[in-house]
Amino acid sequence: MSIWWLCGHLLEKIFIMRYLTLEKAIDAWRKIQPLSDSDRERLSRRFTIDFNYNSNHLEGNTLTYGQTEILLLFGKVIGEADVKDVQDMTASNVTFKMMKEESVLNDMPLTQNFIRTLHRTLLREDYTVYRNLPGGGQTSYTIHAGQYKTRPNSVITRYGDRFEYASPEETPALMADLVDWYNKAESEGKMSPVELAVLFHYRYIRIHPFEDGNGRIARLLVNYILAKHNYPMIVVRSRLKNEYLEALHAADLIVGSSPSAGACASLQEIRPFLQYFKGLMAKEIYADVCFLTEHDDDLWWYDGERIEFRSKNYSKLLHLMMSEPILTLTDMQRHMEINMSAVKKLVNQLLDKHFIERGSSDGSWRVFITPSVWR
Repeated sequence: MSIWWLCGHLLEKIFIMRYLTLEKAIDAWRKIQPLSDSDRERLSRRFTIDFNYNSNHLEGNTLTYGQTEILLLFGKVIGEADVKDVQDMTASNVTFKMMKEESVLNDMPLTQNFIRTLHRTLLREDYTVYRNLPGGGQTSYTIHAGQYKTRPNSVITRYGDRFEYASPEETPALMADLVDWYNKAESEGKMSPVELAVLFHYRYIRIHPFEDGNGRIARLLVNYILAKHNYPMIVVRSRLKNEYLEALHAADLIVGSSPSAGACASLQEIRPFLQYFKGLMAKEIYADVCFLTEHDDDLWWYDGERIEFRSKNYSKLLHLMMSEPILTLTDMQRHMEINMSAVKKLVNQLLDKHFIERGSSDGSWRVFITPSVWR
């Protein structure tokens, strides 16, 4: 986000973020409890869009933030969209709702069946993947929904080396051990919910139990653990993907390449990922607090970012589009009382940032940036 979007007094917020800790963020969160019904609904709506958009975008889904919002809130597809990406996003939201419902059942232990059910819901059905071979010809294999992998999987890291996950033969036993460990560690209470969530995520990823969807399931289960212990859920932002992967890679260098070692890693061994995750949680929770408590006509939110415009004309135009969706540039000029070139500049800059989109048929404007004050 270019600095020209920011007002001067936002420097105070930047200063606070530099010295923010998870403990301070959680303390700020607890001070605003209990939330009103309207605040809980606002936060839930925002989080639903942010989580599904980012978790799927991390894995290559091409729907825009605006397309995701319209799809999840209204069940409609706007603009050009890949059919599979639409289906994946819809299934992701169903899986997210399942996870939230399960998280409130405090007396229920985590089970492999629940994890496989989440995966089956996320992928929906088995499907075949086709790959072209280097020397010509083609090979194919089946992705199984709700079943552990039947073929080895690995990843080529950004440094060019191949990183192997647990073999298909090892996976059932390692997943049984993972679930048993989690339930025992949770009942013992020696680890905080945050530590449990982080260590579960890391161990799960090192097993990589499914042929596809492992990252999305890992992020769902992290939030399942946090929500179960009354912590705010968090979003791993796709624009910060490299930080996420680098933290995992740094932990891998300490743990070693053996899948069994990764599946039994300790908190001490994964400290780079734990440190990253605590910082991520601190920022996400503090952003939630700001979202719910700051009320300024020129303050807006978009995909977890706090946007404050230097010129009041941006907010004025956005509120105008929200109240009167079908507007021509001439209508905007009349309401705004500024010249046409200034109107065009405002509109183009909002379009470039994907804060707004133009309806394809009726000439309406859709606003995807969220105001802190609703008129």
